[in-house]
Amino acid sequence: MELYIYNTLHRRKELFVPLHAPHVGMYVCGPTVYGDAHLGHARPAITFDIVYRYLTHLGYKVRYVRNITDVGHLENDADEGEDKVAKKARLEQLEPMEVVQYYMNRYHKAMEALNVLPPSIEPQASGHIIEQIAFVQRILDAGYAYESEGSVYFDVEKYNRDHHYGVLSGRNIEDMRENTRELDGQSEKRHSIDFALWKKAAPEHIMRWPSPWSTGFPGWHLECSAMGTKYLGEEFDIHGGGMDLIFPHHEAEIAQSCAGLGHDSVKYWMHNNMITINGQKMGKSLGNFITLDEFFTGNHELLTQAYAPMTIRFFILQAHYRSTVDFSNEALQASEKGLERLLEGYTRLQKLKPSAQSSVDVAGLRAKCEEAMCDDLNTPMVISHLFEALKAVNLVHDGKATLSADDLTELQSVFHLFVEDLLGLQTADSLGTGLEAYKKAVDLLLDIRMEAKRNKDWTTSDRIRNELAAIGFEIKDTKDGVEWRL
Repeated sequence: MELYIYNTLHRRKELFVPLHAPHVGMYVCGPTVYGDAHLGHARPAITFDIVYRYLTHLGYKVRYVRNITDVGHLENDADEGEDKVAKKARLEQLEPMEVVQYYMNRYHKAMEALNVLPPSIEPQASGHIIEQIAFVQRILDAGYAYESEGSVYFDVEKYNRDHHYGVLSGRNIEDMRENTRELDGQSEKRHSIDFALWKKAAPEHIMRWPSPWSTGFPGWHLECSAMGTKYLGEEFDIHGGGMDLIFPHHEAEIAQSCAGLGHDSVKYWMHNNMITINGQKMGKSLGNFITLDEFFTGNHELLTQAYAPMTIRFFILQAHYRSTVDFSNEALQASEKGLERLLEGYTRLQKLKPSAQSSVDVAGLRAKCEEAMCDDLNTPMVISHLFEALKAVNLVHDGKATLSADDLTELQSVFHLFVEDLLGLQTADSLGTGLEAYKKAVDLLLDIRMEAKRNKDWTTSDRIRNELAAIGFEIKDTKDGVEWRL
C-alpha cells in the first residue's frame, strides 16, 4: 500500500517515503496551557491521532512528539506583551507552573475522553531552556541573528537573501514589510519583520532564566526547533499542527532550523483546517470558543444539549482534515445520530450467525477503506464505505440475506479495524468495566422480562418495558430475542 499525504510545503499530495524506514519521526504542535482545551484544540489532536494510528497500522515504528507550550507565547502571537501563562498566573495569584499543571491535567483528561492516544514524548518548553539557549547560539554563530539590548532577534532580511523566508506560507518579504508597522526608532529590532529568539525579561516578568545575553525567556517559535531536533534528530519526517500556525509560527521555525542546522529539517508539513463558528475561526483570542468540558456537559449558551466525546470525535472525522468545519448544534446532532447508526450496526454485526453461503456481496470493503486512508487519510470516505456495508448487515439481521462464515469473519475484522483501531471510535464494550456493568444490568432486566413473558406474567413484563422506556430506553423484540438502546 502506498500512502499519499498533502505536503503543505509543496502544496500537493506526495508519496510518503520515510527517511529511515521503518522508523518515522512526527512532531505536532500541542496546546499553550493557560486555559481549558476547546473544540479547536480537539481537531489537531484527533487529526494527528489518526496519522499516528494509521502509520502504526502500516507497520512503521512511530516516535510521536507533541509539545506543551508553557513559556514564551506572548499576547497576540507577537514579541511584545505579556506571557499568556504568566498573565493567567498573575490574575489568579498562582505560580505559573501551577497554572500549567492544572490545565495540562485537564487537557490530558479531555484527550483521554476523546480516545486520543498519548504521544511517545510530550516535552514542555520550560523544561528545555538549555537546549533553546544552545540553539540560539547556533543561529548566532551562523550569522542569522543579532543581540540587541539583552534580547536576540532573528535577522529575517539576511536569511531571505540566502534562502527564502515565506516558503511555507507563500508570502514574500516585500508584502510582509508593507503589512508590518514601521519602526519608530525605539525598537531593539533592526527590521520590523524580525522575530525574537530570546527576550530580556522586564522586572515584572515572572518566568525568567539566565543566558549569555540576559536573564530572560525564549521566543515562542524557538521551542519547536530545539525540541524537535533533540527528540527526532536534525531531519525528521512529519511536522504537523493547525493551519493557523503556518504563519508566523511554522514559517519562523523553518527559518530557525535551516539557519541553525544548515539545512531543512522537515520532509512533510501537514496542517489541519480550522473549526469555525458562523464562518469565524474558533479560538481563545477571539473569545468565541466552547471548551470541550462545556460540550461534554452541555453547559454553554450556544449548546442545546450535552454531546458525548465520541460524538465530537465522529463530528471531526466526518470532514476531511484539510477542510473547514463549521460548528452548529444541528451538525452535532446529525453526527450524534450518524454515530448511533454506525455503532448500532457494528453491534448487530457481532451478533450475526453465519450461513452456508452469502447472498450479498461484501467483498472489497477492506481494500476500499485502505484506499481511502492512503488517499491523504480520507476518513469521510472510510465512514461512507462502512455505512454502505451496513446495508448488507441490516439485511442479514432482518433475515433478508445471508453471509457465509468467511465473509462474516472478514466483515467483522474490517469493522473492528476501522471503527475501533483506526478511527478510534469507542463502543460501549470498549469503554471499560463501568459501562460494561451497566450494559449487563440492562441485559439482566430484559432477561427477567423475557422469563416473565414465557410465564405469561404480563404485568411484570410490561412494567419492565414501560419503566425502561420512561427513562429513555428503546426496547425492540426480535425473532432472536431483544435489542435495546438508550
